[in-house]
Amino acid sequence: MRVLVTGGTGFVGRQVVAELLRQGHEVRCLVRPGAEDKLPSRELLEIAPGDVTQPDTLPPALEGCHAVVHLVGIIREFPRRGITLQKLHLEATANVVAAARAAEVQRYLHMSALEARPAPVAEYHRTKQQAEELVMASGLTYTIFRPSIIYGPEDAFTNMFRAQIDKLRIVPVIGHGRYLLQPVPVWQVAQGFALALNNHLSANRCYDVGGPDPISFNDLIDTLAAVLGKKVVKVHLPVWPLRLLAGLLQGFAWFPVTPDQITMLLAGNTCDPSPFFQDFSLRPISLSQGLSQYLI
Repeated sequence: MRVLVTGGTGFVGRQVVAELLRQGHEVRCLVRPGAEDKLPSRELLEIAPGDVTQPDTLPPALEGCHAVVHLVGIIREFPRRGITLQKLHLEATANVVAAARAAEVQRYLHMSALEARPAPVAEYHRTKQQAEELVMASGLTYTIFRPSIIYGPEDAFTNMFRAQIDKLRIVPVIGHGRYLLQPVPVWQVAQGFALALNNHLSANRCYDVGGPDPISFNDLIDTLAAVLGKKVVKVHLPVWPLRLLAGLLQGFAWFPVTPDQITMLLAGNTCDPSPFFQDFSLRPISLSQGLSQYLI
């Protein structure tokens, strides 16, 4: 298939693009001018200048495409720079869905998130859930992926803690650290997207995507340290002063968390990923195995 990918310059996007190419698809990436250097294997790609927030750039990018992989998303807002969850999750999805319908594409694949369902705990989840509703009501043949935390080379999550372990042997932990997560390697997420294009089982389905077993944040840090062959001291930070500080400093990109991100972390992030692994014939990878593949 000829596939248009949005968000192809991001951490997950680069992996999805590489996997689509590996499986023999023709890939066209919607890219804002100046961001082309972030793409992998540029000589194998077709680049379509455009922006998901500018609807008039989408029809030329979709011309001749059989499918759309929509990956654009953000994890925090910077309203003064026009970067908001409403704009990048909901409005961008509405633009891409409308253009995909007009182009009569055969398949539409969408990146969502766990907990993107009614009664969300944060604005992030609310906008993801509303974007899902747009997709499901579009009339397109869709597949929606809802991953837990995605890790891998160049991710902003495990690599931040790796740096802390390498330099300080100390990792700050918000609260008690017993909240559960289910991290999944980025290459398995990418495989799911690429395989869905020709998998009839995935038509008009939503998949929760995670690792094989839930793991507490405390155990995640211990596993990361063990893979690195180092000892680590976890320093537990009280929640309420950190939440207050995050509220004051969330407008600054250098501060690592926002109040919403703290809320989401404490709420946990787990699922039953068995339909994902079964329908795409993928083997679950434990956290220690996944980390070992790129940290050692």
